[in-house]
Amino acid sequence: MKKRHDGSSNNSGELRQRAERQLAETAPKSASESQHRLMHELQVHQIELQMQNEALQEARTSAEQALLRYAELFDFAPVAYFTLAKDGSVQQTNFNGERMLGIERYKITGRHFANIVASEYRPVFRDFLEKVFANPGSQHCEIVLEPGGHPRWVTVEAIADSHRQTCLAAMVDISERKSNERELQLAATVYLAIEEAILVADTHHKIIAVNPAFTKLTGYSSAEAIGQNTSLLKSSRHDEAFFTEMWKQLNSTGQWLGEIWNQRKNGSEYLARLSISTVYGDNGRVIRRVAMASDITEQRRAEALIHQQANIDPLTGLPNRRMFLDHLQRAINKSHREHQKLALMFMDLDHFKDINDTLGHDVGDRLLKETTQRLTSCIRDTDTLARPGGDEFTLIMSELHEINSIDRVAQAMLRTMTAPFQLNNERCYVSVSIGIALYPDDADTMEDLLKKADQAMYAAKDLGRSRFCYFTPAMQEAAEIRLRLTNDLRHALTDNQIWVAYQPIVDLATGEIKKAEALVRWQHPTRGLVSPAEFIPIAEDSGLIAEIGSWVFHQVANQVAKWRVNHHSMFQISINKSPAQFHNNSDKMADWFEHLNRLGLPGGCIAVEITEGLLLDNSSVVSDKLLAFKDAGMQTSLDDFGTGYSSLSYLKKYHIDFLKIDQAFVSNLVANSTDMALCEAIIAMAHVLGMKVIAEGVETVEQRDLLIKAGCDYGQGYLFSKPVTAEEFEKLFPVEKTESVASS
Repeated sequence: MKKRHDGSSNNSGELRQRAERQLAETAPKSASESQHRLMHELQVHQIELQMQNEALQEARTSAEQALLRYAELFDFAPVAYFTLAKDGSVQQTNFNGERMLGIERYKITGRHFANIVASEYRPVFRDFLEKVFANPGSQHCEIVLEPGGHPRWVTVEAIADSHRQTCLAAMVDISERKSNERELQLAATVYLAIEEAILVADTHHKIIAVNPAFTKLTGYSSAEAIGQNTSLLKSSRHDEAFFTEMWKQLNSTGQWLGEIWNQRKNGSEYLARLSISTVYGDNGRVIRRVAMASDITEQRRAEALIHQQANIDPLTGLPNRRMFLDHLQRAINKSHREHQKLALMFMDLDHFKDINDTLGHDVGDRLLKETTQRLTSCIRDTDTLARPGGDEFTLIMSELHEINSIDRVAQAMLRTMTAPFQLNNERCYVSVSIGIALYPDDADTMEDLLKKADQAMYAAKDLGRSRFCYFTPAMQEAAEIRLRLTNDLRHALTDNQIWVAYQPIVDLATGEIKKAEALVRWQHPTRGLVSPAEFIPIAEDSGLIAEIGSWVFHQVANQVAKWRVNHHSMFQISINKSPAQFHNNSDKMADWFEHLNRLGLPGGCIAVEITEGLLLDNSSVVSDKLLAFKDAGMQTSLDDFGTGYSSLSYLKKYHIDFLKIDQAFVSNLVANSTDMALCEAIIAMAHVLGMKVIAEGVETVEQRDLLIKAGCDYGQGYLFSKPVTAEEFEKLFPVEKTESVASS
């Protein structure tokens, strides 16, 4: 209005001039001068008022049009506008304000805007509103609105009118911007806090950013790394082909993931798991490479250690049983695919246990290490030597183009093992027995191949050791027989198939029979009499030896009680006790002693026969049981003396009572022979140590007489009697003694 008023004043002179010109053109010429003047003034004034009225009407129309245009601009503005009163109530809003709040305009008018603001931001909004009405110029704030329960961020800019009664507030939805800011903040936090090293490089391979983890991993600070080429971390472990392949994959896919050896600032190298991603611009061109790396050196070391512990024999460094079986299955699969033959060798060191027990486990370990070196020198690069356990070795020979190579390797192994082993100032000789099975000739599965190579190895031992033997169908038949015998033996005791035979031990000086050896026999219902050499090993392997041994002891104790009454009060029966019985926890010696007490028998009525190998066993189990027998009054007899690794210290330690000369020395006994000299030496040594001597295998009168001449105490063999039943044995007793006992 002010502008319009000022414009009218400025134009008043112009209006008057226009009015006068108009009046002059229309005024009558005959009027008097005074009237003419008065009328002239009145008419001019009337015209001037009329023209002013027209001007005002034009201005009003223009203002209305301007107001209409303002209302349209307000309503359809791209920004949400709100007119707020001083108390915060909404007086007016536009369509964008309606859309922002999701509330119709007529429902918004009159509402307090603070009620739409999220509760935690209402204090911010009230403070903002106070500043708008208290200060000139615009004010700004960011708050969260919750129209309809859906929060959204808005930025608000408001300015009060000249009267400080209302303000115009412009609001823009910045929810997306805030979300982006949060994402960026989170990314920045992750970037700084993540334990993986991050490196960002440009298209020229220059480092443009790193995170703190990068510095921690590499030793390079941000200032030292930025601007450098990414080759800053390159180690000498990879050739150019490695990096060529890496870049080929990066350029084709934009990604690379793998393991790489890098170098730190101090020169040390580390294995990293590296992931490289490519960032592309809007035009599809590469603008950044982002690399993320973590140190996996210790992880790989731990994995290698776990793998070694699980798959590698720690003593020899060879594959253990687990890894051997895995390699064997893989080799069989490959041979099947390629239609090739495969050989499996089972090797067992001969007499290793004797050396291990005599010289100690440290020496035994050294022997196994040197054996590994010798065997390794004989095999091909494509072969796999393994140590499944103990003194057993295996060899997988795959990709066989000629069978003759198997013989060459086996013979080379036998030859290299014939050389003596120098161990702790001790010269030892150890041979190896080798069993060989072929795939697919002998077996088409891993399990069968293992079994048949094992059978061939035992066949090599039975043939005299230090040799190799191929699997044959006869071995399989023997194994099947052994399996059937094992099953049959489990029922032999309950079916009364087991019985005890007795062989006299004769006093060579007097010819008296005051001693006997108890020998277990098995009368099989279909196979007939089964040799102890055949079924005793089966009993030991199956764990039945303890049950059979206990049964035999009770039979012998009952028998010796009768013969002490009916034949001789000091009669003694010896019982063989195998090493397996000593190591079997189910073998209860206390039951033996209690049974003797129930029968009123002293321990001396029983002699326990053991082998030399058992004396060499350093385990406390063996020594404790031997000493327990001695404490119970039982005597000990050492069987097959002279054929093993005898030690006089053990004879003294365990107070051996009887030495039994092995029948190998007696069978060829003639005057002035080496065997005669050996028998004389054994007898003399035993007597010096306070032991009696029993000669086994006496079959001729000449042998008996030579033994008597040498001072041998007792003889045992077919010259006197073969092993017989208890009833048959009683016929060997002198008739006079039997009759006198009967008459008494």
